[in-house]
Amino acid sequence: MGTSEGSVRGMLAANLRRARTERGLSISELSRRSKIGKATLWQLESGEGNPTIETVFSLSRVLEVAISDLLDARPADELTVVRAADAPVLSGEGVDLRPLRRIESADAVFELFDQRVRAGRRQDSLGHVGTEHTVVQAGRLGVRVAGHEVELEPGDYVGFDAARPHSYTALDGDVRSVLLLQYGADQRLHLSDATPGGSCAAEGRPSRGATAEEPAPVQPKNRPPHAR
Repeated sequence: MGTSEGSVRGMLAANLRRARTERGLSISELSRRSKIGKATLWQLESGEGNPTIETVFSLSRVLEVAISDLLDARPADELTVVRAADAPVLSGEGVDLRPLRRIESADAVFELFDQRVRAGRRQDSLGHVGTEHTVVQAGRLGVRVAGHEVELEPGDYVGFDAARPHSYTALDGDVRSVLLLQYGADQRLHLSDATPGGSCAAEGRPSRGATAEEPAPVQPKNRPPHAR
């Protein structure tokens, strides 16, 4: 079934192809680095896949781009309203994320998410690009970063280098929080410079052609727990 360019799947398909091509990676090499199956990557690039938090964060980590560079490229209006019922949900083993806003400045990119950690669940991450900021709104959240553990209550904040292995655990019922991901300007994908069938150049990095491969057969959709 085809997917429109404006949907989450369609946007991920286009942006993933551009990011992979810009870095000169074949499907096989991206699969090796991300630990995501080639069939799954082909599905994602064709707009047929079912992206999870683990898959998207793993791609962000390997491609070294912001999450929003993979999921969206919409310009912000003067007044932006995101209704809870309208925001797409990206789910993982223990977390549901709703992307709310991408904010750009001259030297940084910020991504704002509504985050829910489901009761009694844990979301593990091998690490990804950027700096992670979380403010708890409701519930008790256990946070583990590179061996250090803290417990957060409503109103508490934690920030850390997202490249370090980390995890979130809901300690007492669902946990609602605001997640802010911060990236440096050199971690932008600059999709606006890309043209169909071509590559786009990130700042300070020359474009390189991707290795051509024959498409792999499409397999049934699986959701392996790839680390974020």
